Amino acid sequence: MSNPASLVIQANDEQLDKALQGNKPVLIWFSAGQTAGIDLRKALEKAAADYQQELAVVMVDTNACPTAKTRFDVEKHPILVGWHNGETIKRRPRPWASDVVGFADVLRTLAPAVPANPNGNVSKTEVAAKSGKELKVNNKPVHVTDATFEQEVLQSELPVLVDFWAAWCGPCKMVAPILDKLAGEFAGKVKIAKVDVDANPSLSGAFQIMSIPTLMFVKQGKIVGQAAGAAPEAALRDALNQLVNLQIPA
Repeated sequence: MSNPASLVIQANDEQLDKALQGNKPVLIWFSAGQTAGIDLRKALEKAAADYQQELAVVMVDTNACPTAKTRFDVEKHPILVGWHNGETIKRRPRPWASDVVGFADVLRTLAPAVPANPNGNVSKTEVAAKSGKELKVNNKPVHVTDATFEQEVLQSELPVLVDFWAAWCGPCKMVAPILDKLAGEFAGKVKIAKVDVDANPSLSGAFQIMSIPTLMFVKQGKIVGQAAGAAPEAALRDALNQLVNLQIPA
């Protein structure tokens, strides 16, 4: 069994760049020469041990890493950063051990599906295969019609965000590239489906879609949320993370 301390990367600029360019989310503690407290260090080590397949945990002393100091705007106080897909997801100055736990919980939901590993974890694709079901992973939004809605959305093995849109809708055009990006980011964890309300009036009527874009959140065949209007990327990412973690009562 690996020593948890050995799983935390003590990074220089080169090692940090390598972690940031990987496909895993990265949890980074930056200091300007300070030593992490015992509770915080234990929290970092626990996150590294518990989620070693889902994320990388890195500690950086910016006195020895001038590029990182400038890039992440580290001054005299430590900061905690959650990083994924080329951008900062979360940032907290003077972090506590509880912040490490919260950041790790968010970042691990962004991790790509992984194959079987020595701890016995398996990917969702493997679980589906063992149950005799094929889990189709889409890294782009799926266009859904009146005829395919039942299968693609209500019977989906994955949670689904449904975007009710139209070609003439300005706010819909603002949301579309964000959903394209999030479809890739959440591939294997959330399906993003698009419904053209003009081409599929039965669906928009059945769900009483009064304005567009309207985003509907579905999990295990149940509608668990709905919102009208163009939302920013950060809000949509948070909503998808909540959808992934939502527990549906049996």
